[in-house]
Parts: sequence; C-alpha cells; structure tokens
Amino acid sequence: MVPLAPNPTKVMLYIAERRELGLDLNIEQIVVNTVKGRHREPEHLARNPFGTLPVLELDDGNYLVESLPIIEYLEEQFPEGALLGETPEARARARDVERIVDLRIAGPMGTYAHATNSPLGIPANPERAAEMKEKLQVPLDYLENLLSDDRPLLLGDRVSIADCTLQASLQFLRHVEADLFGERPLLRAWDARYRERPAAKGVLRW
Repeated sequence: MVPLAPNPTKVMLYIAERRELGLDLNIEQIVVNTVKGRHREPEHLARNPFGTLPVLELDDGNYLVESLPIIEYLEEQFPEGALLGETPEARARARDVERIVDLRIAGPMGTYAHATNSPLGIPANPERAAEMKEKLQVPLDYLENLLSDDRPLLLGDRVSIADCTLQASLQFLRHVEADLFGERPLLRAWDARYRERPAAKGVLRW
C-alpha cells in the first residue's frame, strides 16, 4: 500500500470500515513508496509487473492487482457484514455508484491533480486541468443530487465502497491543495462527516 495514492487508499479505507463493523480481515499492509520509486523495484514488480498499487497476495501465492477486484474478493471471502448489501438490487446500486465515482470523478480528479501540482513532478498543464474540471461538473452534480434526501452517506445510512472511492480521491486533491467541489454544500457536508468516521481518521493523512 501507499498512504497517498487513491487506489490503495480506497482499499485501506474499505479494510478499516470492515473493521469498524466488527470484522478484522487480518491483512498485513506493507507500504510501497511510489514517490521514491519503490513500485519500480524488482521486489514489487515480481508481485505486479505493471508496477501499480494496491496488490493483494492470496493464500495460494497469486496476486490481485486492481483495487475493485480486491475489494470484491474480500466481500465474497468475508460476506458477513459486507458493504455491497444483501439483495441483488442493493449490490447493483452500490456497484453502479462506485463505478460512477471511480470512472467519472476519481479519474479526472487524479488527472487534474497531476496537471496542476503533481507530487510526481509532472509538468503543469493548465489546458488539461481546465478540461478535467469541466468534465467533473455533471458527475459531481449527480452526487450532490443523491445527497439531497438528507442521507448521511452516498448510498444511504450505511457506508459503501463509493464513499471509500470518493474520499480516497479527495485526499489526493487535498495533498496537492486543490478543491473541485464548487458550490455543492451537500457534498462538502458529506466530506466533513466522512472524515470524522473512525475508519477515516485511522487511514487518511490529509
């Protein structure tokens, strides 16, 4: 894991939320510092030839290397108290909102961060940043509308994978001193509430 990058942080938040619900998944978390290039070292590339994070080592010695399959594997491996929900409809809805957050919000947020104040030293690209900011408006409005019924979290009263995914990306934005919420008070209130959760306090660094 690395405590800054969004995808590892999403998994770390998920593990912490499951712990708060009463299930310790007993997963050893090992830091691989991407800023220092540790993800390109032979030891890590032997686990994941793409050099990305997170990586989950399975009992049979194989590895999962994408954040959502890691979470879904843990959901199936430890189904009691799983975050996805108990019915096919609930699970589909949870996956739908998580995909909206990951593909339509988290991705552009990451690109915006690297185009403005990249921790990896990528040169600034104001035109690319402006393009990503514009691309975010409709999906952010979608989330603002979801929260308009006074639900405390993105899927309702219970924490979801979508909450973990969005908050992981927001931490990355905070690290590069960016704010893309605009005039969306419900999302800002959600952000403040989520960061007060014990799981969030145990994982987030920014």
